Amino acid sequence: MGFARACSVALVGVEGVVVEVQADLEPGVAAFTLVGLPDKSLVESRDRVRAAVVNSGGEWPQKKLTVGLSPASVPKSGSGFDLAVAAAVLGAAERLDPEAIADLVLIGELGLDGRVRPVRGVLPAVLAAAEAGYRQVVVPEQTAGEASLVPGVSVLGVRSLRQLIAVLTGEPVPDEPREPEQGRPDSILAGLLVPGTGIGTGLAMGGGHRPDLADVAGQRAARTALEVAAAGGHHLLLQGPPGAGKTMLAERLPAVLPPLTEQESLEVTAVHSVAGMLPPGESLVRTPPYCAPHHSATMQSLVGGGNGLPRPGAVSLAHRGVLFLDEAPEFSGRALDALRQPLESGQVVVARSAGVVRLPARFLMILAANPCPCGRHTLYGAGCECPPSAIRRYQARLSGPLLDRVDLRVDVQPVNRVDLLGQGARGEPTAVVAARVREARARSAARLEGTPWTVNSEVPGHELRTRWPLAPGALAVAEHDLERGLLTARGLDRVLRVAWTVADLAGRDRPGERDVALALELRTGIVRGAAAAGAVS
Repeated sequence: MGFARACSVALVGVEGVVVEVQADLEPGVAAFTLVGLPDKSLVESRDRVRAAVVNSGGEWPQKKLTVGLSPASVPKSGSGFDLAVAAAVLGAAERLDPEAIADLVLIGELGLDGRVRPVRGVLPAVLAAAEAGYRQVVVPEQTAGEASLVPGVSVLGVRSLRQLIAVLTGEPVPDEPREPEQGRPDSILAGLLVPGTGIGTGLAMGGGHRPDLADVAGQRAARTALEVAAAGGHHLLLQGPPGAGKTMLAERLPAVLPPLTEQESLEVTAVHSVAGMLPPGESLVRTPPYCAPHHSATMQSLVGGGNGLPRPGAVSLAHRGVLFLDEAPEFSGRALDALRQPLESGQVVVARSAGVVRLPARFLMILAANPCPCGRHTLYGAGCECPPSAIRRYQARLSGPLLDRVDLRVDVQPVNRVDLLGQGARGEPTAVVAARVREARARSAARLEGTPWTVNSEVPGHELRTRWPLAPGALAVAEHDLERGLLTARGLDRVLRVAWTVADLAGRDRPGERDVALALELRTGIVRGAAAAGAVS
């Protein structure tokens, strides 16, 4: 009779629950029973663990073996429990000291030859273990850098079960070289990436050509809107004919955004690790992510979903970065309207029969749309043949409640000959605009210090009206638009947020009439005079 326990972590979305893996050996017919709500891949760990122990030089106990995963009410999935199951079984068989593994958190998949293979979600798993008070973690060597990002935790990276046994028993640690054949990828890293999940995410890597705002010809109004969006975290709608530069502008927004803070980097890295989209060798994501799903994307792929427990969708993969929906009217209406909740709350709550998952989703959204199905409606002499009813139906695909959550709406006009051939004034490069954005963010962060908000787009309208009043008379035009029905109550609050961002970019202590005028122009498309055009300069 023998008993031992070790610990591992079950992931529910990007949140982890520490699971106690208990192994009990009793006299009787040799059998291996696994209990505690395991899924199919976890049930198969019985065969993987048995083969790994035998091929690592150990002896498999010929007794009745029961492995329990506690708490039993939490669903467990994946192969990351293999290492903990093997350690608990070896402890119950007295091959390992049960006391040495009792408070050890082990995460990793076992190959039949005993090699330890990396799994997804190591960072959030180790974060959960640290929050539960555990200080020693064993992970695959390939993900040790990711686990080491968590402060206060001692991380041991192992290549094989043999190495783990040697470390825990004080024996000489065997060398386990893992050098792939020349010119071939290392197959052991396959567990870190999930095939078929590439929905247009882009994590900025070093090297290669990076898009620059200087590449964009003309488009002064759209460039201003892009700068305001980056400085205040405001959502943006770009509407114009094909070839005007909407996609070029959106692709250059991530480089304008400030680098991620340490906490934001951990959040983004955790999401991409769980989703299986964290590139091998990149232990920490430091730049804002960019996600551009195709317009055929389903609602589940946008907000999260799938069989069993939901997986992160595009809104979570764009957390702390940019979500670009090109050809927005071509998206499913249900998929677009599903974005309304995360746009307001900054998170997604997905309920399934297997459980409820809360995923982070605080992103900056850019919508790009043509004016009509053929795209030539606003062009003079371009020969648009779309009937008025078709144009109305096309534009109505972006619902009013969704557009009401978009702070900035800009008409992108075709580039004229002077700007396209470089005969006009050259636009500012990304570095210059990004510097202004960083200064504006620093100014707003100083004003919002001591509050739960970090950028202007997050501040509730009530707080803006009471704690940070505008200059006298600055809201006169906006109040008039509210009375005329051009603005909703939510729309007025968003105009206030944009006005504060415009003032931060211009270095003013509080918004004045010109700042509000530009904010109204960026939201309604109605030009409010020449003074507004120079508000951000």
